[in-house]
Amino acid sequence: MALFAENPGRSLPDYETGATKMKSFSPYADNGGSVIALAGDDFCVIAADTRLSAGFSIYTREQQKLFPLSKTTILGCSGCWCDTLTLTRLLTARMQMYKHEHQKEMTTPAVAQMLSTMLYYKRFFPYYVSNIIGGINNEGKGCVYSYDPIGHCEVTKYRAGGSAGALLQPLLDNQVGYKNQEGVEVTPLTEEKAISIIKDVFISAAERDIYTGDSISIKIVTKDGVKDSSFALRRD
Repeated sequence: MALFAENPGRSLPDYETGATKMKSFSPYADNGGSVIALAGDDFCVIAADTRLSAGFSIYTREQQKLFPLSKTTILGCSGCWCDTLTLTRLLTARMQMYKHEHQKEMTTPAVAQMLSTMLYYKRFFPYYVSNIIGGINNEGKGCVYSYDPIGHCEVTKYRAGGSAGALLQPLLDNQVGYKNQEGVEVTPLTEEKAISIIKDVFISAAERDIYTGDSISIKIVTKDGVKDSSFALRRD
């Protein structure tokens, strides 16, 4: 106090302007998008929306998020788009190496195991991608494989993921899994019913998730090959 009394023109230091400010940085970006896969007795239907966005900006309305890996295997990805491109490029290279070495394509269960290993390899800096594989297994039956970011794999008959996954999965639990229902006659899932359910749940998600919209790309995998289809969604 004596110092300032001897120098009346000197002001007290401004501690607020000299305060330390914390800077944050994230190496990831979430570009949105949703993926659904449904498996039947002899087919698998996998679908994804085509909107690629960040925040409140739409980069493109026609981005394909389904990646054919073989004649019986389709990979659906949503999340960080640069991680998606890197992961699918490495998967494609691995599958080409396998085909050249063994003179045959990798089966769907083998692709699912390979993807699990690749994701676990990057567990300390994981791919920011929601992955779902749909296809036909060695017995000719439809199968769906879903993953967490570090490679844990679950085999199921239906799965939803991506930005609207929390909205889509409960609808699939009700319409496909018949969860928490009594006295309901469980009927086999047909290809027509699977496509109808996918359209209905995507329409519902597009009403409530700004990162899901524009249109959906649908691929139907059977023993005869892959058929493509599409369906328009709201564009606002």
